[in-house]
Amino acid sequence: MTSDQRVVVIGGGLAGLRLAQRLGPAAAVTVLGEETHVPYNRVLLAEVLAGRYAPEVTALPAPGPVLRRGVRAVRVDRAERAVHCDDGSVSRYDTLVLATGSNAVLPPLRGLFEPEGRDLPDGVHAFRTMDDCMALSAAVRPGVRTVVIGGGLLGVSAARALAARGAQVVLAQQGERLMERQVDADASELLHAHLTSLGVEIHTECRVRGLLTTGSPAAPLPGLRPGPRASNAGGADPSARPAFEDRVRAEPGKRRGGTETPRKVTGVELADGYRLDADVVVLACGVRPRTGLARAAGLEVRTGIVVDDHLRTGDPRVHAIGDCAEHAGQVYGLAGPALEQADALAATLTGRPTPYTGTRALTRLTLPGAKGSLDLAAFGETTPLPGDDVVRLADATRRTYRKVVLRGDRLVGGVLLGELSTVGALARTWEGGEPPHDLFHLLTDDGGH
Repeated sequence: MTSDQRVVVIGGGLAGLRLAQRLGPAAAVTVLGEETHVPYNRVLLAEVLAGRYAPEVTALPAPGPVLRRGVRAVRVDRAERAVHCDDGSVSRYDTLVLATGSNAVLPPLRGLFEPEGRDLPDGVHAFRTMDDCMALSAAVRPGVRTVVIGGGLLGVSAARALAARGAQVVLAQQGERLMERQVDADASELLHAHLTSLGVEIHTECRVRGLLTTGSPAAPLPGLRPGPRASNAGGADPSARPAFEDRVRAEPGKRRGGTETPRKVTGVELADGYRLDADVVVLACGVRPRTGLARAAGLEVRTGIVVDDHLRTGDPRVHAIGDCAEHAGQVYGLAGPALEQADALAATLTGRPTPYTGTRALTRLTLPGAKGSLDLAAFGETTPLPGDDVVRLADATRRTYRKVVLRGDRLVGGVLLGELSTVGALARTWEGGEPPHDLFHLLTDDGGH
């Protein structure tokens, strides 16, 4: 690659900007960023919502003139090697990198949209972007009744942040426990207790059927009944869920053209018939890779944009990294893998081919509280298979819990709550795939040193 090689990156998030930084002057790089904000670290949005950080704290290193902000790519012409944008401009490329990220998923709830409508009721928010965060911050005040739909990592983070702002928070989780994908039942119970201590009211195995808005009938809506289409994001067919970008372009509560709509959320209706009053509803029902451009361009898309070990699509001039990419059947949706993919692709594009073989992702979360923070880390397979060995250390007084799963002589996963001094040593052992020499020593506070 030479400095006159044109590299166009669609997406001004963590992955796209990391790639531009790594390429530096080795190529003529253009990054197309849809958001108008200064690039920011999405991982810190919950801290902004909680009031712990100002938005400026989340800023990523300044990318310089390579970034065009507020420009949305609308079409990729692979034959002409050109990207057409919503402002009428065209960016031509020798290499194209799709770093389009992911969108918040809107669950198929009755009352979320009017027939043929595209606007959310006033008071209903996704929690994915800085705009989402600022809109939520403006809506929240002490005592405001808030329902968070979804008890995964995003829902837990949002509930904690809203409680810190003084909101009356109810968290509705369709699954049996919080953060089912990341932690086991014992760790989830500790997490549940911590959130409860913060004032969050938690309902598990709780399916939200629909939203109540101003103008909603007092009686159940005709035809409203339990079923697959009435379930929340935990149980609905992902292919049936509309992506946030595809359904909402106007501000919540506004009709296109700027006229006010009378629709405002007043509550949520559960599948068992109970209703929860709400001034604010937060949709924390997961994310979906943004694959529309790739699909329209004729590239292979499954869950994400399919790439090989060099992060190439079926077109050797087009690559994909970050939340939108699917490698070896895996879509990560985490910051760590996105950065590793950007680094691997930069090395490949600059003549140092570095195959990407996957990322062993570590999930970390800190939940501040009046009695101290609760720190959580999880990696690998936290639920054992038949024949696996499990080692647990728990201390109810100190609110600590540590568990690792062994398959033969290999560490395959673990979860730690309350005290994370050993997580580095455990994660290194897991990532290296080597037998742990002294597992009990690794689980103790000195971290195996």
